[in-house]
Amino acid sequence: MCGRYANTKSGEELGQYFEADEVDDVAMPPSWNISPTQQVPIVVDRVPKDDPEGMPSRLVTTARWSLVPRWSTELTSKYPTFNARSETVSEKNTFKGALVRSRAILPADGYYEWHTVGTTKTPHFITDPEAGEFAMAALYSWWRAPFAEGAEPTPWVLTATMLTRDSMGPTASIHDRAPVMLPREVWDEWLDPTVEGDQSLVDMVVAESEQVLERLELYPVAPLRGDGPQLIEPV
Repeated sequence: MCGRYANTKSGEELGQYFEADEVDDVAMPPSWNISPTQQVPIVVDRVPKDDPEGMPSRLVTTARWSLVPRWSTELTSKYPTFNARSETVSEKNTFKGALVRSRAILPADGYYEWHTVGTTKTPHFITDPEAGEFAMAALYSWWRAPFAEGAEPTPWVLTATMLTRDSMGPTASIHDRAPVMLPREVWDEWLDPTVEGDQSLVDMVVAESEQVLERLELYPVAPLRGDGPQLIEPV
C-alpha cells in the first residue's frame, strides 16, 4: 500500500516545520506523484561523529525510497522494500537492523490509495486537515555496492522505507493498510538515535498514530499520469 504520495515543500520549509538544525544542499523539487526508488525528502536525527556522547542534531536530506540493508550485495531487491509492516518489522532481516538506531520521518502533503470495486480501481488523495502535513514513520539504511580490493570505493547511498499498519478511520473504507502517522509529540522519541528501537517502540507509535488516522480526509482523483498539482484535484 501507499506506493504514491506527494511532497511539494522545499527543504527550507521542511526544515522549519520539523525544527531541523540543518538542511542538506540537495535538490528537493516538488512532486505530486512520488514513486518507489525515487529520491525523497527525509528527516533524521544524528549523533555528532566526533562526540558520541553529544546531543543529536536534526537533518533534512534525501534518500532513495526503498530500503536496502547494508549487507545486501545489490541495490535492487526481488521484493518491494518501500513499505515495512509495523507488526513484523523487528523480525525481518531487511529492516530490524535499521529499527535499532536508524529511524526517520518521511514528510508528505498527502498520499494516494486505490479503492477497488470489481475490476475498477479509483485513486483517492488522503490528507490531514488539522496538521496539513504528514510525518510518516520510516527507517533508513546506508548502502554501498561491493568493490574489489584496491579499487576505487563505490559511493554510499541513503535508502529508506515507510512503516505501515492496519487502516482505521476514514481510510479504512477504501483500503486495509495505512502509513504509520506520527503526531508531533512522538517525533523526538522516534527519531532519537540514543533510544534503542524495538517492537515496543513501534507499537507505541502505531498506537499514537490512531489520533491522526481518525481525522484524515480523502476524495477521489483522476488516474495518476505524469506530475503536477492537477493530480490532487477532486473529480
